[in-house]
Amino acid sequence: MKTNPSFRIFKLSALGSLTTAIVLLAMPAPAHCGNIFVTNFTGNTIGEYNATTGAPINASLITGLNGPQSVALPGGHLFVANFNTGSIGEYTTSGATVNASLIKGLNFPGAIAVSGGNLFVANAGTSVGTGSIGEYTTSGATVNASLVSGLNSPSDMALSGGHLFVANVGNGNNGAGTIGEYTTSGATVNASLIKGLSQPLGISVTTPGGSVVGVADFNGDGHPDYLLFNASTRQTAIWYLNNNVLTTGLFGPTLPGG
Repeated sequence: MKTNPSFRIFKLSALGSLTTAIVLLAMPAPAHCGNIFVTNFTGNTIGEYNATTGAPINASLITGLNGPQSVALPGGHLFVANFNTGSIGEYTTSGATVNASLIKGLNFPGAIAVSGGNLFVANAGTSVGTGSIGEYTTSGATVNASLVSGLNSPSDMALSGGHLFVANVGNGNNGAGTIGEYTTSGATVNASLIKGLSQPLGISVTTPGGSVVGVADFNGDGHPDYLLFNASTRQTAIWYLNNNVLTTGLFGPTLPGG
């Protein structure tokens, strides 16, 4: 990969745990050249496919699951939410089992989001108002099993900076669905940020615009990550990658002009 140094240096002092000077480089954005991991809910498997051609690499990479509803890929490992057994299992991307019951005792987990070394798990609950978001480390330790509570059948989550956006199905009636916004520390920003939806089952947040200006292993997982800079807004951000596949991202400071 060729680089074109711009010979500018910014001192970042509030970007996660990163406090360093970085020479800005003109780098291409990550290509969609990785692999796709797909949960098969009724088939109880995880399949792996080529992201460019769609060709199967291993349609039964992981078997013996129980209602796999969601999967996350931080640090080269797959974390799988088993809806029917209320558990999170951990596997390598080659399909080896690390811990099939890394986290247990959940209440119908339907979605996983990752921020740094922590997992956020959405529990649908047994009835309206009993849904919750729990926070755990990637080693399975409980940080806060009821980080956000009183949700109405949360079906999916998206992380943007330090905020969680949660899709709530509601009572199943058209117009009862909502999107709520919370901080990753559990504080409510707006429980009904978007209202009047009809059973929202998926949510995604755009990554910040800008150019990739630096490459380094910021989270120490052995894979290069990207530092982004938006020249218009002067917003910074980091993309954490695994073999050029985006796993999560965090906003950094907005840099002063000049």
